[in-house]
Amino acid sequence: MSKPKLQAIPLGGLGEFGMNMMALRYGEDMIVIDAGMMFPEAELLGVDIVIPDISYLLEHRQQVRALILTHGHEDHIGAVPYFLADLNVPVYGTPFTLALVEEKLEEHALLDTAKLHKVRPKDKITVGPFEIEFIHVTHSIVNSTMLAITTPLGVILHTGDFKVDPTPIDNEQFDLHAVADYGKRGVLALFSDSTNVERPGYTQSERAVIDPLDGIFSRAGQRIFASCFASSIHRIQILVDLSARYDRRVAFVGRSVIRNTEIAHRLDYLEVPDGLLMRPNDIKSGPRDRTTVIISGCQGEPLSALARAAVDDHRHAVIQTGDTVILSSRIIPGNEKGIFRMINHLFKRGAHVVYESGGPLVHVSGHGSQEELTLMLNLVRPRYFIPIHGEYRQLCLHGRMASHLKEVKEVFLLESGDVLEFDAEGARKAGRVNVGRVCIDSGTVDEVVEDMVIRDRKHISEDGIVLPIIAINRQTGKVESQPEIVTRGFVFAGGEDGILTQAKEIILGTLEHSSGEERADWGLIKEKIRADLKRFIKKQTDRHPLIFPVILEI
Repeated sequence: MSKPKLQAIPLGGLGEFGMNMMALRYGEDMIVIDAGMMFPEAELLGVDIVIPDISYLLEHRQQVRALILTHGHEDHIGAVPYFLADLNVPVYGTPFTLALVEEKLEEHALLDTAKLHKVRPKDKITVGPFEIEFIHVTHSIVNSTMLAITTPLGVILHTGDFKVDPTPIDNEQFDLHAVADYGKRGVLALFSDSTNVERPGYTQSERAVIDPLDGIFSRAGQRIFASCFASSIHRIQILVDLSARYDRRVAFVGRSVIRNTEIAHRLDYLEVPDGLLMRPNDIKSGPRDRTTVIISGCQGEPLSALARAAVDDHRHAVIQTGDTVILSSRIIPGNEKGIFRMINHLFKRGAHVVYESGGPLVHVSGHGSQEELTLMLNLVRPRYFIPIHGEYRQLCLHGRMASHLKEVKEVFLLESGDVLEFDAEGARKAGRVNVGRVCIDSGTVDEVVEDMVIRDRKHISEDGIVLPIIAINRQTGKVESQPEIVTRGFVFAGGEDGILTQAKEIILGTLEHSSGEERADWGLIKEKIRADLKRFIKKQTDRHPLIFPVILEI
């Protein structure tokens, strides 16, 4: 009989950002590393998130033994509820990672049946023929790990996301000694993060933002509104500490920020001095020069707390002339339009806005640059190298870096679906498995989308299309006439005297509760109308037509 082979099968995350998922298979046993999501491109109308197609895993469901999570970012855990709905296997992750997962599972009514197992750095677990050690790494989210997976054919190292921060905020150092120890003993293959391979040098420490932020706090005469990724607990800790230093009370605003800070505080990853916090509804009445608001929405999401505050549409967070707004995050490619639209509104409010524009350094990356990637390669000295987490050009550039190491026998550039096979003779590509994208719309799973035209036709044929048409004066934001609604393939029960009339009232209500500035912002007002109509129509008909608001400029 032939000896079992070890296979590494990326199901997402190679050649793209997001949807990170990889299967490791030896004989009749399989483990899965991460289950991430990605946000949809603009043309994916009506789609909320995109997750990997796991049909390959479902075909071999009897072999899937466990899901191993490296850390808690959405591109690594966002698909966990959908994964567990079909494959309820044990899940292993660090405390903060699993706390974030628990929130998701509770929303999907899966928490009671999920088998979650907390691990900490240096812990080892055995799953079938795999022994897995969790190694602490520094990243932009707490409790991040890389994986050392000992298999019958050798050791596989999977870095997850990492940078080498010599001075982390929590003083938890990257466990480079454990990595080097595996390198000395011999590593069969290294799968390494390629996100920042195009950046020379080292990624700056998280502490690099403290002095620039301190300078902003020292000069700010009114309220400070600071926005960063809600998972960036270290960054939030810096903002909390500076607020305490400058005698400012802190309010957390936005669902994701409130949720993550509550979890981090409960698990002792975030320290907040007694008496520092204030309720969001006390922001208006509190002294403006003694208030810091840590608010969600740094990527300009249309209905996020900061985007709403930017157009004076938030009941608690009111931005006024002289206030300082800090966007302590990078501008994710694809989000530029929404972010700069929000920044424009903030300037209209008279705010002083600090963002990624050559001003003070208020954000550093959580991913290692070229020198850190080289350090990882030199410590591990793998026999085979496989770059992961990045678009194809980044995987290729990372592969070229590794090709100069004499210990590296071969570099494999994989794409999602490729099968990399190891045995006693060596390693090789061994075909492909079925992969793809699954679009999640309002909590339901659509079929895999391969042709957007077909998908849109299918969507319209099943639930129809609704086109609200609104005439708005571009200069004043005034609604010039009653809205009209054109439908195709969607029958309103009751016709003109029923839901259609109510739907018009919903649109008018949305417009009435929007400022003139919002009504003059086509992108924002379209999103508000679409969201309100979508919620109303689902409640009344339990259907999901394609809603495409049309603004007529008068």
